[in-house]
This record gives sequence, C-alpha cells and structure tokens, in this order.
Amino acid sequence: MNDGSDDVLVQNHHFGLDDNVDDTSLSRLNTRTGLIRSLSGSVASHVKNWWVDAQGQPVASEGWHQGRYTSHWRNAQGVWGVWQQGSTYDSALPRFHSFLRDGTVLALAASASGTRALYRVDTASRQLESEPLVSLKGYDFDGDLVVDMDSGALVGVHFETDAQGSAWLDPTLRKAQAEVDALLPGLVNRIDCRRCLASPVLLVSSHSDTQPPVYSIYRRDSKSLNVVARSHPWINARQMGMRDMFTIKARDGMSLPLLLTRPAAKATAPRPAVVLVHGGPYVRGAHWAWEPQAQFLASRGYVVIEPEFRGSTGYGFAHFRAGWKQWGLAMQDDVADAVDWAVKQGWVDGKRVCIAGASYGGYATLMGLIKHHDLYQCGFEWVGVSDIELMYTINWSDSSDEWKRFGMPVLVGDRQRDAEQLRATSPLQQAQRLRRPLLIAHGGSDRRVPIQHGTDFYDAVKKTNPQVEWIGYPDEGHGWRKLETNVDFWTRVERFLDKHIGPGRRD
Repeated sequence: MNDGSDDVLVQNHHFGLDDNVDDTSLSRLNTRTGLIRSLSGSVASHVKNWWVDAQGQPVASEGWHQGRYTSHWRNAQGVWGVWQQGSTYDSALPRFHSFLRDGTVLALAASASGTRALYRVDTASRQLESEPLVSLKGYDFDGDLVVDMDSGALVGVHFETDAQGSAWLDPTLRKAQAEVDALLPGLVNRIDCRRCLASPVLLVSSHSDTQPPVYSIYRRDSKSLNVVARSHPWINARQMGMRDMFTIKARDGMSLPLLLTRPAAKATAPRPAVVLVHGGPYVRGAHWAWEPQAQFLASRGYVVIEPEFRGSTGYGFAHFRAGWKQWGLAMQDDVADAVDWAVKQGWVDGKRVCIAGASYGGYATLMGLIKHHDLYQCGFEWVGVSDIELMYTINWSDSSDEWKRFGMPVLVGDRQRDAEQLRATSPLQQAQRLRRPLLIAHGGSDRRVPIQHGTDFYDAVKKTNPQVEWIGYPDEGHGWRKLETNVDFWTRVERFLDKHIGPGRRD
C-alpha cells in the first residue's frame, strides 16, 4: 500500500468442485502483525475481479456466473449496487477498466465503429461520455494506462494496433519518446515509469519483428541510453525474416488480418510455406514482434502465414462473433483462404504447403488436412483438440463447468441442437479421411487438452494412414516448458518438413 502502512492487499481465491476459481474475496493483511481484515463486505458472490481506490478500499467488482456478467459499484455511502448486467458475451456491455486517484473512472465499451474503445464514465450519472478517450481504427483497445505514482495523473497510454505504440498526454514524456525513437530508429520503443514526471531515468524496452526485446535506461538530462539486458542476445537481427501485417478478403467478403513472415534471403522462386494457426481460438494470435516459432521456420526457408481467422479477438465484435459455432467451417475456410492469397501473390509454392498449430491450432491442423486435403501436403500439431465431444464430457481437464455449460454451447456448439455439426467437425470422427503425412505431439500432464485427445486420434488415424508420427512427452503440460523438449520437438519438425515440402524439393 502507498499509505505509509505495513499493509498489503490480498485477493483470496475460493475454488469450486471442478478445481476452478468460483469466487474471490479481498482482504487487507498487515505484514508485521499478520492481522487480516476482510474488505469484501456485502458484495455479491462469484466475483472474479476487484478495483480499489487510493486508500485501498474496494470500489468496484465484476463477476460472471452461469453465462451472466455482473459488475458492482460502491457509492460514496459505501452501498454496493449493480452497474451492468447481461450476457458474458454481450459486446455492448461496458466493462470497468481503471479507477484513477482523482476520481476518474474509465471503462471499455463498444464504439460506433464496432471496436472496443476506452471511455470516461460520468460518476454522477454512471453513463459513458459520448466520445471515447482512446479509440483505435480497426482494433479493440487492449493496453495499459501510464499513471504517475506521485501525482496520480494519467500521463500516457500504451496500446497495440498493427504494432505496439504509445500516446503521451504529458509533453515532457512525449518529448522523451521522440528523443528515444531518434536514438533507436526502426524499433518499437516502449517507455515504462512509476515516478514518470520526477524520475531522472526511464526504462525503455525496444523490439521489432527481427529483434527480440532489449532493455535500456534512458537518462533524461544527458539524453543517453545504456543497455542493461538483452532478451535472446544470440539472435542476429540481420538473419531474421521480415514480418508484415496484411488485410485480405475471405471467400464471403469478410476482412481477415494476417501476418506473413518471409525468410531473410532473397527469393528466386515461390517458396514452401507453413500456415501456423494460433490457439485459443478466442484470442489475438499474431503480433508484430520477434516470434521464435515463426522465425525458426523462416530461417529454414519457409514462408510463415499466420491468419487472424474469424473468432479471433482484438479486431472488433463482428470479427469475433462471426466465429461462433464455426469450428471446422468458416474458421477453417479462413485459414485456407489465407494460403490461397499468399500463393496468388507469388510468394508461396501452392504445391508445398504444410499446416500446423497447437491447442485449437492443432484442431485446425487436423481439420485442415481432412477438409482441404488438396491444399496441404502435410501437417504437424501439438497439444491439439481432436474430439469435440470429449471437451464437454471429460472431468479431469482444467476447463470449468461454467465454460462447458454456458460458454461452449454459445461459441463451439450445443451438444443436442448442434450434434450433427459437431460430429462432422470433430477430427476423431473423420480420422479415416486424413491421408497426408502428420506429426502429433502431446504432453502427459496437459490438463487443458488432456493427452487422451492425442492417443485416441493416433489410434484411429494409424488404421488408414501409415504416415503418422506420434510423440509423447510425459512431463510436459499444455505446451513445452523444458529446453530439451523444445529441442527434440522442433528438430523433429525440421526433419518432417524437409522430407515433405523442404526448400530443396521440387516435386
């Protein structure tokens, strides 16, 4: 706490029978005496997030239960009341973002263009102001406020559009940003600070599509930079592939963002490609930054295509909404359309394309090889979903009962009403149709997509397809954490790709 006391705020998690967080409460803990005092008061149950004022008192909360979202706001007399309530997936529903020391309340809400923007809230009427404070054309606002610790003033905003950026409200910080950018041209240079107005130094993190983050101290008096740490210092930026963001049209006319990475060496002919499908799937997958998987593949001579298929977030509600109940359908077609577009540009050899991904991306890999057999020569996937029905029925994954009962029926499909569609788009049910070379890897300790997804699919597909390689990593979870696992897996991937679509092949 910044009030001179020895207290800290503690958020207590209360777990349900499915081992997921069902509710949280807020307490104040004295670090010297161990005395704990509850701050939750009479706020409703199923709260997941809290906001506090400058004195450390809770002023707002939000929670969700049985598919419903509810936010509460405490008035000046300490009485809690409902501010917003509705469907968890209602894009028009304002959501709390920040409570500033001067009493300013900020919320995220849909703008006139359909993207989520940052608004001030009139605290008397509890209505949003008519014009947003921050609105980004074509992108939802997903960023951080920069607040000066001494004054409590909002001095800037960090955000992301096609790349990360910053907007400074304070002129001295705006000037410092310009000075840093002049010293480090061609890079995204993010300034972070706590005592932003008074501190003689600022922390700068710099990156690009070819350079991993480098951390420096900027001295405001001398206008000089001193590097203090480098992420992945062994990486040579000149050897990295260039990453570019594009917007294309899907077959139904919908706009699709995608990120394309091309090898550093000059192309003399269309290259082989890997379309890398992101997981989630309800997240933003591609970012203009140095990405190890894409750069690994590009360094081996492959163009890497990363489509932001419908259902991805960050590009407005319409883009997200268009992906509801579209697993294996329009979402899958978007991935294929991204490949077709890259081929038409002359960058990719259409006869040497492999599809790949993890988690949902693993699902899309399997369905891509099944549905678009002629487009892909091979596929590799790790920790991927293969059985949609198992997602609903398995009782030892970390998917909450809340998600299974109220989220999946909306976003993936209803087990009863959409039963035929779910069977048709479940890779396990269609395993006999997958005839292309395939590499599958799963972690034995994965609770997000349990290994049964992998073993069941492998047992089914190997009956009709002898070109399937299985890898199990017993101690890994939902993704690879160990260096030796990463080295082993990506070495296998390199060999697999070289065999089936490698740069030296001319089939």
